[in-house]
Amino acid sequence: MDELLKNPVFATHVAAAAGSVTLGTTLTYPLDAIKTLVQVGSSSGRKLTSRQIVDRVRSLSGYSGLYSGVGWLTLGRIVSLGARFGTYEILTAFYKDGRADNYVYVSEALLAGIVSGAVESFVSSPFELLKLRAQVTSATRKLPRKKMSTTNSNSNSNSGPSTTMNSRLLRGFSPDKKAMEHSINLLRILGSKHHNLIDGLKNYPWMMTGSGKPPTVSDVRRPVDVVKLEGWGSLWRGLRSGMARDSIFGGVFFSTWQFLHLRMLDWKAVGMDPPPKSDDEIGPLSPLAVSLGAGISGSIAAMASHGLDTARSRSQCIVLPKFITMEQRCLKWKPPGSKFERTVGIHPTDRNILFRGIWLRMARSGIASFIIVGSYFFIVDHLVTK
Repeated sequence: MDELLKNPVFATHVAAAAGSVTLGTTLTYPLDAIKTLVQVGSSSGRKLTSRQIVDRVRSLSGYSGLYSGVGWLTLGRIVSLGARFGTYEILTAFYKDGRADNYVYVSEALLAGIVSGAVESFVSSPFELLKLRAQVTSATRKLPRKKMSTTNSNSNSNSGPSTTMNSRLLRGFSPDKKAMEHSINLLRILGSKHHNLIDGLKNYPWMMTGSGKPPTVSDVRRPVDVVKLEGWGSLWRGLRSGMARDSIFGGVFFSTWQFLHLRMLDWKAVGMDPPPKSDDEIGPLSPLAVSLGAGISGSIAAMASHGLDTARSRSQCIVLPKFITMEQRCLKWKPPGSKFERTVGIHPTDRNILFRGIWLRMARSGIASFIIVGSYFFIVDHLVTK
């Protein structure tokens, strides 16, 4: 492994791949941000337009808000695309083993793409969640939070239990004594056997913020806040819909790309004398042709998997504290919807909005695939050949 890392050719390919992914992600990120905000902000009775999203982000965060979370997505794309293409190359290597040429059937590319997409989804899930919450924050109005009085702050700073209670709250939140007393008075009439109701409520810090609800997405966007309130498992929230989405995307992308690649080879072979006996005798395609094939394949794959992408985005936009998640598991809570919807992670209330923002995602995926593949070939041709 050390010798492989010291190999200049291998290092050049790694740098070219990372640079091309960074370039493609950065140039198309505003499209991704608008697409995400259209998905999470729409409802069955309200349809948001791209102009409305841009105007809102500009008024609240400036045009730089369209690039909120670009670092998380870039890092995630570098790792996840490496996992996708690496898994695909490993699987297709088994298919090509023992064959006279490097021919891969379209059906084989489809199966390898499905598996590689599932691997990509598992790797990229934490980065996508943090990216999405940064995007939502850029379009969220910052409301002033209630602050504790000076007397309460001084008294809390000198008491051990209050300090522990404050440490359970998220950054920027403070206990609301009136809201907590109101909750206690409401629960006392239930005749609970809990002897110390106040200490019990301290396990649910959002009950003391004045609203009785979990914090908003804009307040739970940092990794430490997400893990603190929702647990480590929340980083892979929406994994069912994510794996279904990326499996479909990977299968359609690689099978379509392979189909276009074979058709372009046949077109190139027309008029050759003598006729080539294998694809190796035809020679490689031009980088522009390969990049165009990747761009078309990316758009088609995005169209085929967009409904699941909407379900994934909307599920990641929900703040679900780990205590509620634990209660749902203990009560064996059954998610709503049909068997198919439960399997792929689609909520029944999202049925009518699954295809919102589909043209934005098709454009982003097609342009990004074209830029990534084209820039990769450009960098490799100018560095490896030298």
